[in-house]
Amino acid sequence: MNVIFMGTPDFAVGTLKALIKAGHQITMVVTQPDKPKGRGHAVQFSPVKETALEYGLLVYQPEKIRDKESIHFLERVKADVIVVVAFGQLIPKQILEMKTYGCINVHASLLPAYRGAAPIQWAVINGEKETGVTTMQMDEGLDTGAMLLKTVVPLDEKETGGSLFDKLSEAGEKLCVETLCQLKAGTIVPQEQGDATTAYASMLTKNMGIIDWTKSAVSIERLIRGLNPWPSAYTKLNGRTLKIWEGEVVCTDVSKGVCGEILEVTKDSLTVQTGDGVLAVKTLQLEGRKRMDIGAFLRGFFIEPGVILGQEN
Repeated sequence: MNVIFMGTPDFAVGTLKALIKAGHQITMVVTQPDKPKGRGHAVQFSPVKETALEYGLLVYQPEKIRDKESIHFLERVKADVIVVVAFGQLIPKQILEMKTYGCINVHASLLPAYRGAAPIQWAVINGEKETGVTTMQMDEGLDTGAMLLKTVVPLDEKETGGSLFDKLSEAGEKLCVETLCQLKAGTIVPQEQGDATTAYASMLTKNMGIIDWTKSAVSIERLIRGLNPWPSAYTKLNGRTLKIWEGEVVCTDVSKGVCGEILEVTKDSLTVQTGDGVLAVKTLQLEGRKRMDIGAFLRGFFIEPGVILGQEN
């Protein structure tokens, strides 16, 4: 097929490469505008743009895809289908219905569950045992279009947002190629989604990473994994930011101190009281220091039981 590919972040790169490898003709790559980064405000290309340039593909970066100029421009581009993977802008009806097979989206959940911007992380945070990828025929709603194909991906016990991202990206690549194949063959029967089975998977913010020690050890441990690598789960230790990268629930029904209190410190152990149970901190990173396991941390930083995490000073 002749394909217009619309995408921006790392998650979309694998699908673009898979479509090229499968023999599809990418007639245009549409991605978000370049952004300045860092103190020097150097221009940063999106991961999709970098990939497109590697393959010598034509790149289009509209400020607003809904503008008439953008719509008229895409009308003139030869394509049978538009594939959309985490593009980052709402696509208007004129573009959705512009090409023969419309707009096909690769979404990182088993729709109608986890519609929204951060389905990967929320699946981990909520303790799901499995998730997956769905291809859908896009409509004007937010992840509400008819479902085309699905693939299920189980979550490991220690799954993080980062590791699940990689799994679903790979699954999405394969599913998208298969979807286009079946669309061309006319073998797909679209299925309407119906009502969502989970809450909207809202966009992540840095403040989401603030650990509320009144929550259960189970929910905090899931938050730590779900927000790894970004924005990360964190608390305060004597007024300094302390990121927690890995934790382990050691018991779920013990209450020995106030929420956030460090109960025990040994050469390789740091346990914290939560609102329900105790969490053992395994890997952390104090503000201004490198990420390290608890043993290495305690060899270079003195801390004693009774300190309460989460306090500014």
